[in-house]
Amino acid sequence: MNFVDRTLQTETRRQFFGHGARGFGSIALASLMRGATGGIPGLPHFPAKAKRGIYLHMVGGPSQLDLYDYKPGMKEWFDKDLPESIRNGQRLTTMTSGQSRFPIAPSIFKFAQHGPSGAWISELLPNTAKMAGEMAIVRTMHTEAINHEPAITFMQSGSMVAGKPCMGAWMAYGLGSMNEDLPSFVVLNAQHTHPKAGVQAISARLWSAGFLSAKYAGVAMRSGGDPVLYINNPEGVDAKVRRRMLDSLGELNQMQYEANRDPETAARIAQYEMAYRMQSSVPELTDLSKEPESTYKLYGEDARKPGSFAHSVLLARRLVERGVRFVQIYQRGWDQHNLLPETLAAQCKDIDQGCYGLVTDLKQRGMLGDTMVLWGGEFGRTIYSQGKLTSTNYGRDHHPRCFSMWLAGGGIQGGVVHGETDDFSYNIVRDPVHIRDLQATMLHCYGIDHERFTYKFQGLDQRLTGVEPSKVVKPLLA
Repeated sequence: MNFVDRTLQTETRRQFFGHGARGFGSIALASLMRGATGGIPGLPHFPAKAKRGIYLHMVGGPSQLDLYDYKPGMKEWFDKDLPESIRNGQRLTTMTSGQSRFPIAPSIFKFAQHGPSGAWISELLPNTAKMAGEMAIVRTMHTEAINHEPAITFMQSGSMVAGKPCMGAWMAYGLGSMNEDLPSFVVLNAQHTHPKAGVQAISARLWSAGFLSAKYAGVAMRSGGDPVLYINNPEGVDAKVRRRMLDSLGELNQMQYEANRDPETAARIAQYEMAYRMQSSVPELTDLSKEPESTYKLYGEDARKPGSFAHSVLLARRLVERGVRFVQIYQRGWDQHNLLPETLAAQCKDIDQGCYGLVTDLKQRGMLGDTMVLWGGEFGRTIYSQGKLTSTNYGRDHHPRCFSMWLAGGGIQGGVVHGETDDFSYNIVRDPVHIRDLQATMLHCYGIDHERFTYKFQGLDQRLTGVEPSKVVKPLLA
């Protein structure tokens, strides 16, 4: 009798209803224990364009005014106060709410039009501009969060309150993995180079599984030492000893599971087995020595440096190429309250060629059509300067009312610019896109109806997009 049959025949009525609160977790677990790749029954809801995703999160809030939302008329407003009719009493952070003035700081950077849509893109992103035909730039993203921690949490999990599953965990839960020897969800933290860049703290709870099983949480890969902590055998322990230890531990955990039917116990068995298989799959994955010189010409020489953004996106390509469902890359340093011209230029140099290399590489390999790439931060920046304003230097505060992100591949229409902001890039005047709308659109590309993709927890049918109205942004779809 197999594991699933034994479970169904021995579970009591009380246990059945008690575990019903965990939704489909035990079903997905049973599937994993039989050696399948997981996922829940009934998904996708309809034919999917995207099979995997790479999310490039620029932690701190990139300035849309200096990158994608060109406002040439602001040059005439240099050092003039932002009209109250534009600000209209909107909420400010404590970092600028005490300023006596809100002097307008036009971008000092040049812009040019690129791609079939004539998208205005900053001179700071010359390589990104070359792939404008693959990108859908959304200029009208908005959020309610105005500070980093709730804003990043909102972007990642659909809620400003910590404890909900992040996007990658939802994908791993719903669709499962395409490679039994690698996790379905992997997280990378890319380094930034400028020592004065504003850095925000991030923690593992951003890639946690929340109320889902722990096996859906992101597995963090490091740039130095062992790629995954504790994956290698301890000194003096060979593969045979490790195998015997895991077998014995698995038997003990199996006995514990049969005693209390806790899915987390069986999930632990599966995680130990995954770690054992990763001992052979991860070294091959992270060994870039066989990449041809053309790879480094495409991604840039920084791709040779472990931990750099270019190295991270190259590793992301190798991960999705081997069946990882979702890769999340964080790069900090985008919180430019001062020294923006200097630090923003450095941040863009860090990521520009890597982004171009990733999208171009995926396209050349025939993978872009079913791999979605998303780039952006948790909010934008203000048109007015924080602190002292000069003709060559300024800073910008947080601005949740409108900001820019871009998507490419995986069912997204390339060469599109969506939405319009006012002359000050302060308010949205056409086609707003809330964070929940973006999440609903992403799920749609994966063949998932966001309103039907739920998990029962604390008596509620929880979902990534929450209970507030949200919609699929159809103009973004291919």
